[in-house]
Amino acid sequence: MVTSIDSFYICQQPTNLIKMDIHIPESKIFACKQSKELAESIAKHYGIPLGNVITSTYSDGEFQPSFEESVRGSRVFIVGSTHPNSDHLMEMLLMLDAAKRSSAKHIAAVLPYFGWARQDRKDKPRVPIAAKLVAKMLETAGATRVITMDLHADQIQGFFEKPVDHLFASTIFLPYLKSLKLDNLTIASPDMGGSKRAYAYSKFLKSDVVICYKQREKANIISHMELIGNVEGKNVVLVDDMVDTAGTLTKAADLMIERGALSVRAICTHAILSGNAYEKIENSKLEELIVTDSIPSKSNSPKVRVLSCAKLFAEVMMSVSSNKSISTNFLM
Repeated sequence: MVTSIDSFYICQQPTNLIKMDIHIPESKIFACKQSKELAESIAKHYGIPLGNVITSTYSDGEFQPSFEESVRGSRVFIVGSTHPNSDHLMEMLLMLDAAKRSSAKHIAAVLPYFGWARQDRKDKPRVPIAAKLVAKMLETAGATRVITMDLHADQIQGFFEKPVDHLFASTIFLPYLKSLKLDNLTIASPDMGGSKRAYAYSKFLKSDVVICYKQREKANIISHMELIGNVEGKNVVLVDDMVDTAGTLTKAADLMIERGALSVRAICTHAILSGNAYEKIENSKLEELIVTDSIPSKSNSPKVRVLSCAKLFAEVMMSVSSNKSISTNFLM
């Protein structure tokens, strides 16, 4: 199906011009179950209805998604975050394969949150590199493009042979931070690995930077944390790509209040918030946790503010459809 037709001319002979038609594929947006609410919002901003998908589930838990409309020759966007459990990733892979076998012309895997990204290297012997494995599975399943936001490590883009549009939630967070009009603002990184992200925010906001140094006893358990920099009399904003158990953020917030900070907020793109994370946030010195809706919220908390990333994804998807640059969607 064709939504619009442009024309151009090619020169066959020095004096003859032949008119050719360029067919722009129709765009269609489909949702994996875990991201249906976000996908509906993206489709609304895009200006098209969300595509119809039916998922059949067998008694043993096996499931089969089915497109209930033709996608032949279309540009298909499949929206779904791949946070555990593994059913979310599996559903994305099955939908990519279905689109490929249904003769879609372009297939974009839209992953607001790219799961399994913390396993991006071998940090000890005999462990997998899950992020690389997931990248290869997405490509094998049929993705011709990947659109994602705030990867845990930028170099994960190099695991793909297909184009990757890597978006930054700073486009969403920075206007909100400016609206707070905080005096004596200081940007903080909760660990050494996030220092680059913190410096980028501080440069844009013309503020100071402090860094927390932490040592982990094991995954999700911090044995020691120290603060590098001065936060006395400052309004601090912690910046991170994700919040899982909230142990790092809440410990950092409590430490900064002890060191004389006036207030501590945190901005985290992906709100995994597993285990007793909500309880930790409620009992901490954090004034506010600001996140996106890349992962569906599990609970309501007065301390958690959710900003939608739907408009950002819709604008980038429209630019992709019309072969335009997406650089205007980056603030820093």
